[in-house]
Amino acid sequence: MNKETQLQKDFDKKGFKSGASTFKMICWYFTSIIFFRSGLIPFSSVLVFILKLYGAKIGKGVRIKPFIYIYYPWRLTIGAHSWIAECRIENLDDVIIGENVCISQQAMLLTGNHDYKKVSFDLITKAITIQNGAWIGAKAIVCPGVTVASHAVLTVGSVATKDLEAYGIYQGNPAVRVKDRVVG
Repeated sequence: MNKETQLQKDFDKKGFKSGASTFKMICWYFTSIIFFRSGLIPFSSVLVFILKLYGAKIGKGVRIKPFIYIYYPWRLTIGAHSWIAECRIENLDDVIIGENVCISQQAMLLTGNHDYKKVSFDLITKAITIQNGAWIGAKAIVCPGVTVASHAVLTVGSVATKDLEAYGIYQGNPAVRVKDRVVG
């Protein structure tokens, strides 16, 4: 006999901690709306400065575009010379982005999900790592727990549900390796 899902506000969060005080989270919420999601500030250097104020670890030469959505900046690391476009980073867990990485428009990095096998729909979080030189294409999705290895490419609209190997080009839902990336 099948049980029915019982969605409740108080589902099991498995000891989840946001990593910040309620006050800091409220301040970030309004800062994010005003300066990041609105596109009001088009200057990458200002956006990087604000992210660092909230605890993000960001290398030199990083470019952050307007209209970006970042859930918890204190759980975000971005290596030098990476480009982060208008995308969604739902980092309930750590998101580590290496150097010279490109995250394209409307890509999504998702560290949280729910356990659909449980009646209570419990929260599951897993970190995402995107290694040096990787490229996440426009509207692509990286799922919880995935590592995108060095110089791998996740093509437009593709979904990474498992780790991507170095120098591979991945396409589809779920993404599969379609060829090798040759950097000249």
